[in-house]
Amino acid sequence: MKQKNISLENKTILMTGAGGFIGANLALKLFATVNPIQIIGIDNMNDYYDVGIKEYRLKKIDNAVARHPESSWTFVRGSIADKSTVDEIFQDYKPSIVVNLAAQAGVRYSITNPDAYIESNLIGFYNILEACRHSYDGGATGVEHLVYASSSSVYGSNKKVPYSTDDKVDNPVSLYAATKKSNELMAHAYSKLYNIPSTGLRFFTVYGPAGRPDMAYFGFTNKLRAGQNIQIFNYGNCKRDFTYIDDIVEGVIRVMQAAPEKITGEDGLPIAPYAVYNIGNNQPDNLLDFVDILQQELIRAGVLDANYDFDAHKELVPMQPGDVSVTYADTSALEADFGFKPSTDLRTGLRRFAQWYKDFYM
Repeated sequence: MKQKNISLENKTILMTGAGGFIGANLALKLFATVNPIQIIGIDNMNDYYDVGIKEYRLKKIDNAVARHPESSWTFVRGSIADKSTVDEIFQDYKPSIVVNLAAQAGVRYSITNPDAYIESNLIGFYNILEACRHSYDGGATGVEHLVYASSSSVYGSNKKVPYSTDDKVDNPVSLYAATKKSNELMAHAYSKLYNIPSTGLRFFTVYGPAGRPDMAYFGFTNKLRAGQNIQIFNYGNCKRDFTYIDDIVEGVIRVMQAAPEKITGEDGLPIAPYAVYNIGNNQPDNLLDFVDILQQELIRAGVLDANYDFDAHKELVPMQPGDVSVTYADTSALEADFGFKPSTDLRTGLRRFAQWYKDFYM
């Protein structure tokens, strides 16, 4: 078990992608459990999906911090691809911990809109790394820990399951995956060169209330509610390590408090204080089963009628380009180092999503 070497109390945390699904829920959890704390959030609030959901999340953060006047929340509407904006935030607030969750997400979107991925995932992350590097200028304490989002997509079409962080991941099947693997390589280089403690987190299919509308479960819900047919890829034989948002947030918070140790090697140079972990449910579910439970919970919540004919609205179709047939996380390293394993079962998570969907849209 790794020992905590960072206390979050009285710390200034920079959180990129703060209006996003994971970022907003992370901020809510931190304000609920750590006080006092100062969080600086940045998000460009782009229209890749409904901005109204992002505004909803930010309003929840405003309401949460209002209950904790000893803490503070500052939101910057801007892009991490804008170097001057990033540098200004570091100069003004001097964050101790950086959680980089800003990224252009989505496998299929990367096929038709590659520019967005280069700008946010590569240039934006480079700007964060450079700012972390210069946070030590003049002998300053600087950034104690950089935690950043990677993705299960880096495993590409690996046949061996469950996916382990020891596996070779040099064959991405989408530009999105390539940018996420690039983030890990860039972080390692900066950790080695400038002794920046960094931890990458490979997230596995995160879902839950107020999630991303571009995710399959959300899109399925919209279509089923509209009486449209849904397409289930690979003829229903896809398996996903669906991971509930609260489990993801708990894992991130534990990782934030245990930065890789700074160690000097025999050559007198730093050994890169660098780590990568999987965060997944370690229990993949068949997509067809997932959708069946989803429609049951949508009926239970009143989003769909009690006599809804699910079978009449599903189509089994071939695999989409860039997709993989299975994601399955080996989370043994996360369990060994942090004593943590996601525990929310699929029905519980989908029930909470279905109820939120009804409250938000109906």
